[in-house]
Amino acid sequence: MGPMSAEPEWETHPVTPDRFEDFADVINKNRRQTHCWCLSHRLTVGEIGELGGDADDQREQAMRALCEREHPPGVVTYLDGEPVGWCNIGPRVEITRLARSKLMLATDDLPVWSIVCLVVRSGYRKRGVTRHLIEGAVDYAGANGAPAIEAHPVDPQGRMDLTMAFVGTRAMFERNGFEVVGTTGATASKMPRLTMRRTLLG
Repeated sequence: MGPMSAEPEWETHPVTPDRFEDFADVINKNRRQTHCWCLSHRLTVGEIGELGGDADDQREQAMRALCEREHPPGVVTYLDGEPVGWCNIGPRVEITRLARSKLMLATDDLPVWSIVCLVVRSGYRKRGVTRHLIEGAVDYAGANGAPAIEAHPVDPQGRMDLTMAFVGTRAMFERNGFEVVGTTGATASKMPRLTMRRTLLG
């Protein structure tokens, strides 16, 4: 059997400082300073300023600072050694924008971890990346004691605005064992965002 028949090799790892460039290749290949750097739905403007200082690349520096924390702010998925996906995940209490949200309230008192967004690298869509990405994020959360993981996707009935695709879809999370436990006051592409959960303990 030739090399073309080899099974693809998937790995997922937390975005520690030594993996920052791999993360950047997935979400901001051209290193645009004005890029979100996956912070807009995680931190307040004030927190980004505190972490990133006055540098021109403030957001990048803020994200680099997060990667040095006990819980790096997400995971990178690799296909045959190439970084192809990113999942922004962490304890809900550490995701300020979510913890303070009046639209996406906590389901209960369980100290869940929350998935903020998903990104598949351009050129790698429809190759099964999200399934491995979500499972890798779940494994990361579970290894750090998360009792459950939540996400807030939408349930599109037709085509979805790709600029909002980062929230994910109901079907995507159902394939990875998540169940709908409620709805939120938030929307994406004018569709209500659900609350979906996968319980790991208890």
